[in-house]
Amino acid sequence: MRLSRDGGKTYPQKHERTLTPALPAFPAAVRIFGKDGTCTAIFLDFDSSVAGIDRVEADVRAVQTWLHSCGARWIEDYSPNGGRHVYIPLEKRVTFSEARDLVEALGNRHRSLDKSPHQNLLHGCMRTPGSPHKRGGHQELAMSLSMAYDVARRPNSTSVWAAMNADLALEISAVRVLRLEQTFTPTNDETPKVQHPTGRMSRLMNQMAQTGLYDANRYASDSDARQAILVAAAAAGMELTDVERRMVQGTWPGLASFYARYASRHRRQSLHRDWLEAVSYVKKNPGSKVGNNNAHKSPTSQPATHALGNQANSISTNSNAEHQHIRTWRNALRLKEHTYTDSRTGLARRMVLRSLGEAAHMTASRFVEFGVRSIAIATGLDHTTVGAHLRALREENDGLVTLVEEGRGTKGDLYMLTVPEDVKAAAEDLSWQKGKIHAMRPVFRELGLPAAFVYEALEHSPGLSTTDIITLTRLSRTTVSEALEVMAAWNMIARDNKRAWSVVAGTSLKDLAEYFGVMEAVAAQMHRYRIERILWKEWLSKNVNTVAELLSPGEDYPWEDFEGPPDDWAMADMAFTRAG
Repeated sequence: MRLSRDGGKTYPQKHERTLTPALPAFPAAVRIFGKDGTCTAIFLDFDSSVAGIDRVEADVRAVQTWLHSCGARWIEDYSPNGGRHVYIPLEKRVTFSEARDLVEALGNRHRSLDKSPHQNLLHGCMRTPGSPHKRGGHQELAMSLSMAYDVARRPNSTSVWAAMNADLALEISAVRVLRLEQTFTPTNDETPKVQHPTGRMSRLMNQMAQTGLYDANRYASDSDARQAILVAAAAAGMELTDVERRMVQGTWPGLASFYARYASRHRRQSLHRDWLEAVSYVKKNPGSKVGNNNAHKSPTSQPATHALGNQANSISTNSNAEHQHIRTWRNALRLKEHTYTDSRTGLARRMVLRSLGEAAHMTASRFVEFGVRSIAIATGLDHTTVGAHLRALREENDGLVTLVEEGRGTKGDLYMLTVPEDVKAAAEDLSWQKGKIHAMRPVFRELGLPAAFVYEALEHSPGLSTTDIITLTRLSRTTVSEALEVMAAWNMIARDNKRAWSVVAGTSLKDLAEYFGVMEAVAAQMHRYRIERILWKEWLSKNVNTVAELLSPGEDYPWEDFEGPPDDWAMADMAFTRAG
């Protein structure tokens, strides 16, 4: 189930919980599809906002008559706003594709039926009887509790399901044909022969594995689609165990749904057979190499310097001195962090500073030359927002960053990590903090900035009480409590018998990010910025007759529109490689 912290308006994925016998403390909606990509009931949602309450009543009566003619039994409730829900429990679980076909076919018959919950494998949810409504009141049964319990206890048999599909055969064929006729826009990622680094598949294949949706013009059946996914996984260097883990954990429910037509005891065998075929295909194809991705090596060389000349080069060549300076700067960041409030702006600036610190460690230099789009990927912010924060940070008195030189052509602004004089002595006296400094790790795009800072505090100092965390993070008690609750629900942190919090070492932040679908958002952001970068370089080649690095932002061309990340894309790689 998913809880709503805003009174029933939204049900975000980060508030997803396991169903429990106890009533939830907040409005809740139940996930329609399980981790295996199948469902055990059909949820029909009749929306009064589409054509009014009278239309809802007429459509519900028509569906009741139809269900009775098929020999089906159902549970029914109504909303305070006049909407109606009809639940059809099933004895045998059905796949996402089968359930979607039936609901879409019914939706063509009845205008007020909302088809969207059954069209989204990852986020399709439904409020059940007893759940609070956003406009006040609750979902209430339209029948006695004993009757509803009896229907749930004795769900509809496979013969009833077959009868429902047989009666809707023409409509089901129509919705399938409609999908074939829909326009599909091909992308650079649509081929299953993928060579992404770090075991990454194309965005299209990841989306298919997660959602179970595919281009019917390209793949004739679920079998073709699932084989394309496996080929992409093999070409990306994954192992069979990686695929199985994603299916079992619910990261790829779409792929799991493609195997639901097999009996449970035969699914593993079928997957193994398909995997061997996928590996064989990739080995025979010269464009793909299993287990040997032509991985892009993120350069760790120091960034080119401009105005500082020999001084900057002499500092940068001593990597030990640079790392010592960066760690002292991290101490200064800890000391100065209290100046940034726990508002959205303050938290964002703290994360931008962390991204600069991470970039400095990566390049072994206090001088950081990354464009705002690169930092945007590392922080989960928009590049225009990053630009505003950088301007504010460099204008601070005794700030933590200094602008050395503004960007030129394809180069980003050059910043230097500065230890402010007012905290320099204290920063040098403090012991260096062990471990890495992280920018926004992908999972926290879903869980939020406060959770990122709370998790960071527990990484560096396990066994903290809630009060200790509040003191360290400078966040409010309410904000910290909510972050702890969310992360505990996902087994990222745990509390011992002394009520002290610590990080759960066995929980992978990367796996959670993939489960939330965050990696897809990161890849889309990177793809958009790459296109903008290409456009910017094309503009330079056509409109500038001198060396791009020597140009000034005062020249007559759109710097603000096209200023982009550096060519090495090291910060973008960080978004995928840091697992936490």
